[in-house]
Amino acid sequence: MFKESGPRVFGVAPGVDFPKALIAGLEERLTSTPPQDWARVEVFVNTRRMARRLTDLLAEGPARILPRIRLITDLATDPTLTDLPKAVSPLQRRLELTQLVADLIERQPDLAPRAAAFDLADSLADLMDEMQGEGVDPAALHALDVSHLSAHWARSLAFINIIERYFGPQAMTAPDKEARQRQVVSALIERWKIAPPDHPILIAGSTGSRGTTALLMQAVAQLPQGALVLPGFDFDQPAPVWANLSKPPEKRSLAAEDHPQFRFAKLLRDLDLTHQDVPRWETTEAIPNPTRNKLISLSLRPAPVTDQWMVEGAELTDLPKACAEITLLEADSPRMEAGAIALRLRKAAEDGQKAALITPDRGLARMVGAALDRWKIEPDDSAGTPLQQTAPGRFLRHVAALFGERLTTLMLLTLLKHPLCHAEEGRNQHMLWTRELELYLRRKGCAFPDGDILRLWASTHQKDDGRQAWADWLAGKLDGLEQIGSRDLSDHIAQHRQLTEALSAGPGGQCTKLWSKNEGEKTRQAVEDLAEQAAYGGAMSPRDYADLFRAVLARDEARDPVAPHPDIMIWGTLEARVQGADLVILGGLNEGSWPSGTSPDPWLNREMRQTLGLLLPERQIGLSAHDYQQAVTAPQVVLSRAIRDAEAQTVPSRWLNRLVNLLGGLPDQGGRDALDQMKARGTQWLDWAALVDRPEHKVDPAPRPAPRPPETARPSSLSVTRIQTLIRDPYAIYARYILGLKPLDPLHPQPDAALRGTILHKVMEEFLKQNPDPSDPDAIHRLLDTADQVFAEHAPWPANRRIWRARLARVAEGFMADEVARQTLGHWIALERGGRLNLPSGFTLTAEADRIDQTDEGRLVIYDYKTGKPPSAKQVETYDKQLLLEAIMAEAGAFHDLGAGPVDHAAYIGLGASAGEQRVETPADLLTQTRDDLIKLIAAYAQPDQGYLARRSLEKREDVTDYDHLSRYGEWNEGDAAPEQEVGK
Repeated sequence: MFKESGPRVFGVAPGVDFPKALIAGLEERLTSTPPQDWARVEVFVNTRRMARRLTDLLAEGPARILPRIRLITDLATDPTLTDLPKAVSPLQRRLELTQLVADLIERQPDLAPRAAAFDLADSLADLMDEMQGEGVDPAALHALDVSHLSAHWARSLAFINIIERYFGPQAMTAPDKEARQRQVVSALIERWKIAPPDHPILIAGSTGSRGTTALLMQAVAQLPQGALVLPGFDFDQPAPVWANLSKPPEKRSLAAEDHPQFRFAKLLRDLDLTHQDVPRWETTEAIPNPTRNKLISLSLRPAPVTDQWMVEGAELTDLPKACAEITLLEADSPRMEAGAIALRLRKAAEDGQKAALITPDRGLARMVGAALDRWKIEPDDSAGTPLQQTAPGRFLRHVAALFGERLTTLMLLTLLKHPLCHAEEGRNQHMLWTRELELYLRRKGCAFPDGDILRLWASTHQKDDGRQAWADWLAGKLDGLEQIGSRDLSDHIAQHRQLTEALSAGPGGQCTKLWSKNEGEKTRQAVEDLAEQAAYGGAMSPRDYADLFRAVLARDEARDPVAPHPDIMIWGTLEARVQGADLVILGGLNEGSWPSGTSPDPWLNREMRQTLGLLLPERQIGLSAHDYQQAVTAPQVVLSRAIRDAEAQTVPSRWLNRLVNLLGGLPDQGGRDALDQMKARGTQWLDWAALVDRPEHKVDPAPRPAPRPPETARPSSLSVTRIQTLIRDPYAIYARYILGLKPLDPLHPQPDAALRGTILHKVMEEFLKQNPDPSDPDAIHRLLDTADQVFAEHAPWPANRRIWRARLARVAEGFMADEVARQTLGHWIALERGGRLNLPSGFTLTAEADRIDQTDEGRLVIYDYKTGKPPSAKQVETYDKQLLLEAIMAEAGAFHDLGAGPVDHAAYIGLGASAGEQRVETPADLLTQTRDDLIKLIAAYAQPDQGYLARRSLEKREDVTDYDHLSRYGEWNEGDAAPEQEVGK
């Protein structure tokens, strides 16, 4: 096929559809040859997607014998090389490394936390793969001059020494995949030296960024019928730039590696070639826009570039034509960016145009996919969905999280509501019982439900409708899981799979849906692979197992088996490098995505990597720059970015910034006009996307509510604490007592201030029932012992129990000193005592007094415990009438089993930041006035024209109430007047 002498390197210009150009070049060279010569051609590509694309293009005709299309990475598993041992499973190697790292940490705990064992092993495995791929021996690590980093290097070397055993002899008997790949390539090269193949061998689409791949490419280029076809080769780049990139490492700047053509320059230097020795693979290739290629090439020159821009920029002509098919879309937020991209892709689908979104930002890709779903367009997403995010993956992770942990209400309901739980027969009944169980647990405030609680819930229902059997089944599966401790990985995975299948099948069912569809099959394969390699995992804790299982699922993905839209794609940068589309959208063009941020290396710094010959962070930036150059030269291009993200203003991609600055600095060539037109086209798409999201009908903001229900619907009884609510926020009374809307308790009870107050009230009740002597030095210990007992029963949060106990201990001495004075004045006669007072209007006032004392003179003293800040005198006078109303009830004999008696005074007892009493005087005239005011208040709200105004007089505007969402607060504010709102008639 080739008449030229080697080495042979060909290039395909940026923007050209690489697979089509590759086939066109083959047709040029094989036109006059026999048909069987096509079958002798062997083509190595770097992605399966490209292999499929080549096969599809060849299948379109004309009829011919297909060439052999292979993946470069498949060489590592090539069975024809029988003299080389098979590669060890990557999962097996990582499990072995995890054991070794965990053992090292156990012997030297100061090196790292135990929980980091798998992550450290994973990082070491990546370093080992890189060293094997680049041909770096561990002995070179010991020769490094690290005198200025001795302390850090000693810690790193302790871990790095672990991987030395996988080099040398073991690499020959049980090699890793990367090691075997290099062994295969080396074996092929040696074989080709003795007996070079006489059939054409092409490596197409690879940049040679990996050491082993570059080694193979150099060998293939020098075969009698071998050649390299490089994607996105910049034929417009001048000789001085190529010469600078081709300098040996000691004579060039490290920054040169981030140039998109650097890998090609290095490859040519290794082959003793120059850029002039690289002809076009297809002599008739049609570049979509040659002027744009020159513009992009100039914008990507290695720094410093200003002088080149000034000289060569003047030679660029007709920039508006070069940028006519480029749209610059700068959205205010990622959501708006995704909406505009989706709208542009929809237009492409309607026009029958092949379009692709290229972005390394998976969050943006998912948002675009969700936006396209409104038009029932499913893009062909090359990345798929990580297994840990699929339905089977999430369900398995939920089950793994149960091992060794107390079951919480949130964990239980998350599990029961998952679509794969009880997914077989009886799913509807399962969901009904789950809902009723949730309401029961919320009402009871169960932080840690167990089997006994599940059975108790089922027994409260009189009718035997099957829920008892359901509760017994569920309890039998969940009981005892918290007792699981450290054990062999094989035991973890066996019980994990068995329990997951049982929960998915339901009582007496067969597990079929858990492993169904493509995502189920892929997940089951991952589980089986882990079980197969479990012998290498050793013993681990339940938490370590859950982390390991999550990491294993994160390494693979599943794709929707339903055929996606044939012309709408979402590509990663690797797939985009060797694919072609009529419209290319580069999404998320911000720093951190284009290029992606370099991952921190915990083992080797930049200087060490350069000395060892390992890959520098600039390599990844250079590859990303090459991907950008390929994509931005497509026939039609949209450059898209969000000006702000969820946290702050974003920084535009360095390559976009260069293009914008270059165009802005060329006004005489029409650069500024071209840039303005690019932005105008982007603004148009943003405006259209905003119209899509705009509601068809304008929705007026809700007015401030002040509903006026019928008199018969208004409450006839309120507690003393609700009187304050009636004064400050009448709408809350309307919602709670007229509409009957009560906020649900949280799924997982939290140790918040309200619960702490409730529990401390219980502590005081239990303590005073012991009739302690507050002057006894041991009284404080008795108080704290009582608190420990109450906390243990009502507060299942060990950390919060300690904090609450410490706070109580801080005020205990002050409380006892005040208690001496209180008991000198009198003694308690009622604790947590309820009462009811019937007013003349038929309204009933209720209360539950924390504590009522009686003095030696027979007068009553009413106390209320405050764990927060007690109300001020002004607040008591105007809003907070609780103690005054309780005093009125006490004098009327309204408390159960307590006779009427005069009230000496009332007081708040501080149990918060500090101890102390805040006295509230209760003179007869004040109580009479308070009673009259209460009667007037109740009478006013009995009138049909009195509305229950929302947020009438809250203490602070930032206060949040339980019913703000119901009143649609935010569409109105406290300064708005409330219209008449009669309801219920």
